[in-house]
Amino acid sequence: MLRKVIRSAVMGAAIVAGIGTGAVAKAETLADALVGAYETSGLLDQQRALLRATDEDVAQAVSALRPIISWVYSNRYTNPQPLGQDSINGSLQLTADLVLWDFGRRQFGVESRKELVLATRQGLVSAEQSILARAVEAFMSVRRDSEILALRQNNVRLITQELRAARDRFEVGEVTRTDVAQAEARLASARAELALARGNLDIAREEYLNVVGRLPGRLVAPRRLPQTANSEEEAKRIALTGHPDLQQAQHEVAAADLNVGAAKAAIKPTLSAQGTATWDDEEYLGTETLTLNFGGPLYRGGELSSLIRQAQQRAVAARANVHIVSDQISQGVGNAFAQLRSATANRQAVARQIRAAQVAFEGVREEATLGARTTLDVLNAEQELLDARASAVSAATQETVAAYAVLSSMGLLTADHLNLNVQVYDPAAYYNAVKNAPTYTSRQGQQLDKVLRALNRD
Repeated sequence: MLRKVIRSAVMGAAIVAGIGTGAVAKAETLADALVGAYETSGLLDQQRALLRATDEDVAQAVSALRPIISWVYSNRYTNPQPLGQDSINGSLQLTADLVLWDFGRRQFGVESRKELVLATRQGLVSAEQSILARAVEAFMSVRRDSEILALRQNNVRLITQELRAARDRFEVGEVTRTDVAQAEARLASARAELALARGNLDIAREEYLNVVGRLPGRLVAPRRLPQTANSEEEAKRIALTGHPDLQQAQHEVAAADLNVGAAKAAIKPTLSAQGTATWDDEEYLGTETLTLNFGGPLYRGGELSSLIRQAQQRAVAARANVHIVSDQISQGVGNAFAQLRSATANRQAVARQIRAAQVAFEGVREEATLGARTTLDVLNAEQELLDARASAVSAATQETVAAYAVLSSMGLLTADHLNLNVQVYDPAAYYNAVKNAPTYTSRQGQQLDKVLRALNRD
């Protein structure tokens, strides 16, 4: 009977080993999961829409550089005097206003909003990194929990057969009732662990569905870890040069400085022109006037001075934020590398543990057939081997997740850097279409309207 149990254990180990390599019809790679997350993420759709809304801020600022043309049509009713007749007269008035010079206040506004567009683009990259990192964790969690479930299932089968063997040996007087009870207790524990493993896998599958947009099929283990920097110092240099969080903070500093310029220009005078044309349908007369206005505020209760100071302090705060973000990025790289080193060392140690536990397990089994070991000894050895295999699965998962976390800490966990098979979103396309503030009735405006209707349908 024990030899049958040994054969079962070997078969179970083969089943577990085959989880990552078996050929199936719908195998999915980690790249497939990342593509699904990139293409179905609601968070990315939200951030892209917010970016397009920020692009429109530039268009609105540009429109302030242009004339404002308005019209008004009036009807005037005249009450008749004695022996007179009542009348209704209409008039049409067109007015055009244009700021000729304001010491650059409106231009400061345009440039400030351009910087905020660039900052928002970097925020979109950060959101993309978060989504892809979550997809990596979801993929590896499903693989880990699937393999652990297979281990637990095999463990239940193995202990069931050992319990059967213990009962047979009890019947012939080779073991005591205690041996049978120990096997029964271990089987009940194994079944509890199996139920927990099923629950963990169900939870992991739901997370995968949420992130990737579909339930997982047969997930294939990554063949290799992603390429990162050669050293922690190199990774920090890369991160402090191009990390999206840092670039976003730097663009916010530039926008804040431009806002200071706009606030200072607001206290200076403005030169503007106003043209008016009026037509009266009673007298069939038209009049045209052109007015130049030059003036500015003299006293507004200290509001303008307060606005300047406020803008200056916001610029100071933005600069301080650059230092904060730089420190956080540097720390993040250090933490990610420490986690990767730890995960790699853990995986290597667990591999040695499995080899030793396998030898011990086989030795205890052989000794048990000779009567030199008890059923409890066999169960303990089998449990140690199971725990080692489960630890190996978790260690491999941790190492892969940690490697991608290093990429994220460097600012490189993007669809473009990973060369995913997706149509990478171009943040400049919409901006280029709206930066000159096309009107709704223009050809470009009508094309934009079609694009927006398509986006809303999606």
